[in-house]
Amino acid sequence: MQPLIDNARLFGQRPEEFAKLAEGQSPQVLFITCSDSRVVPALITGAGPGELFELRTAGNIVPPYTSEHPTSEAATIEYAVEVLGVSDIVVCGHSHCGAVGALVRGDDLTAVPAVRDWLTHAAPRPAGAPEDPAVAEGVQSHVLTQLLRLRSYPFIEEKLTARQLTLRAWYYEVHTGAVREHRAGTDTFEAL
Repeated sequence: MQPLIDNARLFGQRPEEFAKLAEGQSPQVLFITCSDSRVVPALITGAGPGELFELRTAGNIVPPYTSEHPTSEAATIEYAVEVLGVSDIVVCGHSHCGAVGALVRGDDLTAVPAVRDWLTHAAPRPAGAPEDPAVAEGVQSHVLTQLLRLRSYPFIEEKLTARQLTLRAWYYEVHTGAVREHRAGTDTFEAL
């Protein structure tokens, strides 16, 4: 922890570099990804402060839309689209994902009931080879399911119809740093 504290102390000693951020934000991208500490959106994309609006959830899950019981995730997505006016949403899954791996393998999660209950939002269960430690196939199918879930949000569908929003599915390999994007024409994840 100490190296993190030391960096935070130094970070706050450069106020002139951050003064313009007080004027507001205008990110063009909402980046939805896993909470996994190995996935760092700004590092992957090279984005600086104010360039990405991030939503991080266990397993990069987009919960079902419901106006009766809104979730924090739905509020974040709505704010990004309706208030900030992002033009792109990236759902980025990653290799070696513990959440998707647990789903693919059908792990017993009774010891972590909040995790177990959260992962029910990932339905349907992702396809994939349980013996693959990278769970590549499972993660990729899961990311596509989350894009479909986004389409069920009324304000998302409205922006898609008006061609004011683009949805993107990415797969990040934590062991290589490679990023792949889903190509609808071939239904494969290919290098950016």
